[in-house]
Amino acid sequence: MDNFEKVEKLREKTGVTYEEAKRALDACDYDMLDAVIYLEKLGKVAAPTTSSYTTTPDNAPSQEFARAQKTYEEDCNRTSASDAFNSFFDWCRRAIKKGCETSFNVVKEGKKLMSIPVIILVFALILLMPITVILLIVGLFCDCKYYFEGFNTTVDINDLCDKASEACTNAKNDIQGNK
Repeated sequence: MDNFEKVEKLREKTGVTYEEAKRALDACDYDMLDAVIYLEKLGKVAAPTTSSYTTTPDNAPSQEFARAQKTYEEDCNRTSASDAFNSFFDWCRRAIKKGCETSFNVVKEGKKLMSIPVIILVFALILLMPITVILLIVGLFCDCKYYFEGFNTTVDINDLCDKASEACTNAKNDIQGNK
């Protein structure tokens, strides 16, 4: 950039006249930055105002902001009735699916007599509880064994069924031994 272009550039950036820009550059050996500083010292150009920005708060957030934030957090944590219904129906769907995939089996002398989905057993217990319970107990005394098939749980229900069968067999043997 030649001297004439520097003068024009300084004049554009600072808003001074051509003569003032030429004098400032002559005084500063045509160094643009020094010329701008020279003009600032003469009062021909206003010095830039300094401003700063920080990410740390100067003071506590306003109460309005705190209320808005609290309201937002409450709204985020609030569940609507439709969310509760959806959650309940999703749980019901999973329970019905598992009830259909799992079967209740009745075995006597190594032969499978009956295999029904657990969901049918649950409905029988709900609707016909006394009859269903009596049939299950009579089956135990007739040397029937029960077990569930098709699921994994932390509590082994089949062990509980085996213990109930053993208890009925022992009770039956005690009754027959006492006669």
